This record gives sequence, C-alpha cells and structure tokens, in this order.
Amino acid sequence: MKGAPGRRPPRWSVRARILAAILLVAAVGLGLTGAVSYVVLRDGVLRDADAELLRHVEAAREVVDEEVFPDARSALAGILAIVLPPAHGSSLGIVDGEAALVPGSDVAFPIAGTPLVERVVREVADGSARRGTAVIDGAQIRYVAVPIEVPGAPDTGIFVVAIDLGREVATVDEGLGVFAAVGAGTLLMTGLVGWLVAGRLLRPVRLLSETAERITATDTGERIPVDGRDDVSRLTATINDMLDRLDLALRSQRELLDDVRHELRAPLTVIRGHLELVHADDPEDVRRVAELAIDELDRMADLVRGLAELAESRTALDDSAPHDLARLTRDVAERASALPGPVWSLGEVAGGEAVLDRRRIIQAWLQLADNAAKYVPAGTPVEIGSRSAGGVVRLWVRDHGPGVPEAQRARIFERFARVPGSGVRGSGLGLAIVAGIAHAHGGAVRLEDPGVGARFVIEFPGEGMS
Repeated sequence: MKGAPGRRPPRWSVRARILAAILLVAAVGLGLTGAVSYVVLRDGVLRDADAELLRHVEAAREVVDEEVFPDARSALAGILAIVLPPAHGSSLGIVDGEAALVPGSDVAFPIAGTPLVERVVREVADGSARRGTAVIDGAQIRYVAVPIEVPGAPDTGIFVVAIDLGREVATVDEGLGVFAAVGAGTLLMTGLVGWLVAGRLLRPVRLLSETAERITATDTGERIPVDGRDDVSRLTATINDMLDRLDLALRSQRELLDDVRHELRAPLTVIRGHLELVHADDPEDVRRVAELAIDELDRMADLVRGLAELAESRTALDDSAPHDLARLTRDVAERASALPGPVWSLGEVAGGEAVLDRRRIIQAWLQLADNAAKYVPAGTPVEIGSRSAGGVVRLWVRDHGPGVPEAQRARIFERFARVPGSGVRGSGLGLAIVAGIAHAHGGAVRLEDPGVGARFVIEFPGEGMS
C-alpha cells in the first residue's frame, strides 16, 4: 500500500495486532487458570497427605488398644504387621531410641539410617506426638511420630509413618504438564482460527484500500463488494454510498465545467473578435464595440451570479423554521404581481405551517413566476397557489400560455437548458436553481401538463426537510 511521503508503514498489520491481542488475553487467561488450579490441587494433595498420616496413627492406636502386648517392641511389631505404609510412604518402629522394626511390605523410601530417626527421638522425648516435614536425600518428607508406651514394659517405642510429598505432588505436576500441552494446542488453534477470522473481517478494509488506490478523478466507478450483514458489511455499504455521492459530485462538477466552458466561449469569442477588428480612429465604431463588449460582459456576470445561486441552492438549509403557508402564498403572489406582462391572480391557499427556509422558497417560487412572465404573451392569466395535504406541501405557478414542448420537458431543469425558438435570453440556470432549492428541502420540482399552458410545482414534506 502506498503511504504518505516520509511516513514509514506500521511494523505490524492490523490483522497481526488483533491476533496478538487475542493470543495475549488467551495466554494470560490459561496461565492464571493453570496456576490457580495447580495451587489448589497441590494444597489438596498436601491436606490429603496429612489426613493419610493421621489415619495411620489412628489405626496404630487401635491396634495398641485392642490387644495386650508385653512390651513396646511387641506393640510396634503388631502395628507394622497390620498397618501398612502409605503408597508413597514408609513407616518405622523405634525402640529405645534406635531404629528396630521395619514393615514387611515394600516402602517408597527407607527411614532407618536417616537423620529423621534422631530428629523424631528428640521431638517426642516429652511424650507427645509430633508432625513435621523433613528432607531425606533431597526429597521432602511429611511425617508423624507417635510414642508407644506399654504399662510396666522396660522399653519405650516410637511409631513413625511418613509420606514422600514429591511423589504425591507428582500426579499434580503431570496434570499441569497435560494442561500446558492442551493450553498450547488451544493457543495454536485460537491463533489459526483468529488469523482466518480476522482476515475475513478485515477483507472489506483491504478491498477499500485497494479500491481507493484505483479510484482517480477520471475513474470513480470502483465499488467494494458487500458480503454479509455484520457491522463491517454495513460500513462497506456506507463507504459505497459515500463513493456514489462523490462520484455524483465529481460528475456534476465536470458537467458544470463543460457547460461553463461552452457558455463562456461564445461571449469571449464575440468580444475578442470585435476588439481585434475595431477601428481605433473611428469613434462610432469604438462606441459600438464598447457597448457590445459591455453587453456580453453583463451576460457573463449574470452567468457567474446564476452559478453562485445554483451552488448555494444545493447547500444545507441553515435558516429553516415553521412558517404560515397562507401568509407565504399571499406574500409571493403580491411580489409576483409586480412582474409586467401576465394577469396575476391568487389561486388555492394552503393552511397550516411548514418548516422551510423562507428566503430560498420565495426565491424559487418567484423564479417560476419570472419564467412564466418571460414565456407567456402579455395579458395571459397566471395563477399562484399552494396546497398542504397528506404531509406534503405543494407550491405552484400555473400559466395559460403556449406551454413547454414535449421534447424539452425532460431537460428543462438541467443547467443552461433553454427552450429553443422562444426568443428569451437568460443564463438557463433558473429552473436548475429551483430544483436545487426543492431538493435541499427534501422534495423536488416538476412540470405538470394541465392541458393548456404549464403548471410548475415545488413539492416537499410538510413536517420538515429531510
């Protein structure tokens, strides 16, 4: 895409930024979910390990309470024979401070011969049970030590049961690994789907950019295909409407320039030709050429003034307000009666009010009256009237003159259009100005054929302008 001079294109495309934002949010969400889940599950495993140790202790106490043992060693042997060590743990019987008895089943790790034995003997010296955590060969061990005393026995014992927390948590770690693998796959799938969806959503934007590059002042026919009914599709349709309006405006400008060039060519040629042939030593010839040049310059001034009025007639209405239609109709009829030639009369008068630009409406209405005065024979009746019904206001000028030839009716509202053979001079912009004012009020102007003469009608919504 071509950029402005001196401006470097963005390092990341919109599509890439959208995808990066989606993946970032998804990654943060998955990361937080995994971290919270891991912490919760790990705490649960640690609580379960403590509960398992306590169950072994309760089982050991039941063994001691249910049977009679002659000494502590026999009690520990009975406990180790009945209470099996945990799946990821071990147990030990300590007699008189020495590791003496081990379970007959397999254990996850040995306790005898480790510093844990001395630590346990030291901790339970006061006769109370103790629970703690120790490190054996780099492994974190959770243990419970309970004194075993047999009344009258010469020896003392300690029952120790322990669990390797690392092995217990290993299942959680494996689950975290599975979650990370699934999360990575989810991010990959999200990235793929997001890339495709973002590309589809941004396709109208790319088409807009490509279309904008192809559009030139001489080729404005390019449009963007509309696919779907989402927000982007509505944006595309809006841009197409804007391009239609721009295309219409450019065509109108080109047509206006062509018309102006055509209209100015004749008077400029006439002035130049006479100035080149004037006899400077002949006062009469100089006077005649001067009068002709002034006449042609006045005609060009009228043309420029008409073009300015035409441009103004198509602009937005800045002075709209509710106005009484009956009063407006009588005011226009009174002003039109000053135009010489026809016999003016007031026809039907509308009641109520309408929102309109009074100055422009009077200008358009009087333009229709002036046209009638120019084209009908002197003494011909001309009526001015109005009507408001069904939410539509109709303002008209009705004459009983020769009318408009059928071949000219389709183009009389165009710029510089004149009825040939009428002998009436003018810029040919009057009816185009009327059409522009009517359009600015949300309406139109049209020619009706009443049978005799012509009837020009300005029609627009009565509730206001669109």
